[in-house]
Amino acid sequence: MAAAPSDPPRQRLLRVAACTGPEVALVVDGQAVTAREGESVLSAVLGVVDHLRLHEVSGELRAGFCLMGACQDCWVWFADAPRGRACTTPVREGMQVFTRPPPGLLP
Repeated sequence: MAAAPSDPPRQRLLRVAACTGPEVALVVDGQAVTAREGESVLSAVLGVVDHLRLHEVSGELRAGFCLMGACQDCWVWFADAPRGRACTTPVREGMQVFTRPPPGLLP
């Protein structure tokens, strides 16, 4: 059954195994997100929302494709480093992630 347009976004990733690592707090596009140590940025984001970013040309929702760092579909930007792949970057306490280029980064 499709969600009504007014329904809040749902997570895309449903866990089938318990995550036992310590909790890690990070910020994604200004929103506080809690993940588990050892998780990728992609799994942390998709654990709370239904997409990672918007396609640059079509604007369609993107949630990663290959999940192993080969397809270029999950690039994000970090406050303390250049951009990177969300699927192969482990979460770190206090990291800041941007799903769009931060202001002033691109002309």
